[in-house]
Amino acid sequence: MVAIVHQSSSIRNALYYNENKLKQNVAELIHSGNYPKDTELLGLSDKINRLERQALLNQRTKVNSVHISLNFDVSEKLSIEKLKQVADVYMQKIGFGEQPYLVYQHYDSGHPHLHIVTTNIEADGKRIELHNLARNQSLKASLEIEKEFKLVQALNKQRLGYELKPVNVQRVQYGRSETKRAITNVLDHVLPNYKFTSVAELNAVLNQYNIVADIGSKDSRIYQNKGLVYRILNENGEKVGVPIKASLIYNKPILKFIESKFSINEEARQKYKQRVRNAIDLSFAKRPGQPLHKLMKDLEKDQIQMVLRQNNKGIVYGMTYVDHKTKCVFNGSDLGKQYSANALRLRCLPEIIQRQKLQELQNKLTNVPAFEINASELTDNITGLLRAENENTLVPYELRQRHKRKRKRRLRQ
Repeated sequence: MVAIVHQSSSIRNALYYNENKLKQNVAELIHSGNYPKDTELLGLSDKINRLERQALLNQRTKVNSVHISLNFDVSEKLSIEKLKQVADVYMQKIGFGEQPYLVYQHYDSGHPHLHIVTTNIEADGKRIELHNLARNQSLKASLEIEKEFKLVQALNKQRLGYELKPVNVQRVQYGRSETKRAITNVLDHVLPNYKFTSVAELNAVLNQYNIVADIGSKDSRIYQNKGLVYRILNENGEKVGVPIKASLIYNKPILKFIESKFSINEEARQKYKQRVRNAIDLSFAKRPGQPLHKLMKDLEKDQIQMVLRQNNKGIVYGMTYVDHKTKCVFNGSDLGKQYSANALRLRCLPEIIQRQKLQELQNKLTNVPAFEINASELTDNITGLLRAENENTLVPYELRQRHKRKRKRRLRQ
């Protein structure tokens, strides 16, 4: 059995996801826990009110919704009674046995699975800690339940395999309701977990799921009104289908909400910068001058994804790193200039070509003494020389900066 735990700030969102499956006849409410009515007598208002009333007992806690899926092996034929027992035992083992919860059985996948909707706010207003819930209590409960109910034991690679998948573009691009549900599902996973400090960094994550947060062009009505819409992307990265206003999505991921997370995320991600720097430096230490695509493959082993920003001519002008392990997003320049797109492109040239390029540029200089370059200074000097060349001047960048500083000091005197 594989248990997947999602947490968010919208109980309605998690509930409506399952209720929509009911309307499509691909799911069934089979069980409930700690509700005053029998399961078959519960109406929609009964379901939502019980959960929301308890969540309101602690208004300081923003993340108060827990949505769990229990996934079983495709070979298992489990009765409804057994599924109910598994759900109850699982909730007890993870510390949610006294919480109100709803259990839905879904039929829209190739394997049997349940969805459980609950809240982490207890009857006395205290909150159940969710940090590492999936890694600790949930994993332990899954292993124990496999033995207790004689279920097929999931391999570790199977446990890791149940991850959020990119949106099925062909399925959703023509239907507004399908598009909204697909986008909502991804946002529920990304917004509470990833640490981004701009809309561009958020899109570096969302694009991996075929979604984009669109603030519009500078002369558009959306941009001028500080609006935000979410759209589906096709395999070429083009926007398709019906745009969905952020205000129409249940947990209201509007631009103001997105921007409110920037300063919090900026502080929270600081301690994880060095991990990304170390991964890049270690890769170059093993394979100096390796091609960019080799570096990208190497970083993927550390769960770090490089997202390139290119212009219409295919020239890379920016780079973003998405660390899926720590859930942090960094622009290259945030890590230091040697990790920016331009510097990294140069580091990906073989060293002999770097030195040849440096020599060619040095030969263009006039009245500038020759100077030696050691390996650690190589990238910085090439970057400066390239800047000088691009600005149509024969004076190296660093020397021009030094000259400016001296001139400012003379003027002050």
